[in-house]
Amino acid sequence: MRILYAFLLAVVVLLGTAAGNLSRDVGTDVLKDGYYTAEAAEYVHGWREFITIYVSNGKIVTAEYNAKNASGFIKSWDMDYMRRMNKTDNNYPNKYTRVYVSELLNRQGIDGVDAMTGATESFDSFKLLATAVIAHARAGNKQVAFVYVPPGEN
Repeated sequence: MRILYAFLLAVVVLLGTAAGNLSRDVGTDVLKDGYYTAEAAEYVHGWREFITIYVSNGKIVTAEYNAKNASGFIKSWDMDYMRRMNKTDNNYPNKYTRVYVSELLNRQGIDGVDAMTGATESFDSFKLLATAVIAHARAGNKQVAFVYVPPGEN
């Protein structure tokens, strides 16, 4: 009898968990499948930051966060910049962009993502861009979201 009771309790718990997950996925929080991009409206310090996500089955499955200059050169590829920044801030674009994207993928949003030392200005931009790109994914709006990113101190 105890085995039957334990089995029924396990089934009820599993069904309750599944129902909770279904109800959480219904409504305006559902991300529509597709590619979405948010980009800084202007160049800041010579760079225009952007984030692109790919949503499949309502989940962010890939993302890229980076910056490009007017010629299209990607900031995380700039080895001289990386060396200078790493020397002074112990951080660099190819490092912090990957960490921020990893956190976005793991959390499926920006809640709970923390700024990295040496990349707080970029984190502020990341939050603005991620918020915009997620809003576009919820709405199914595949137009590029142009976001005002205030210039920082650097």
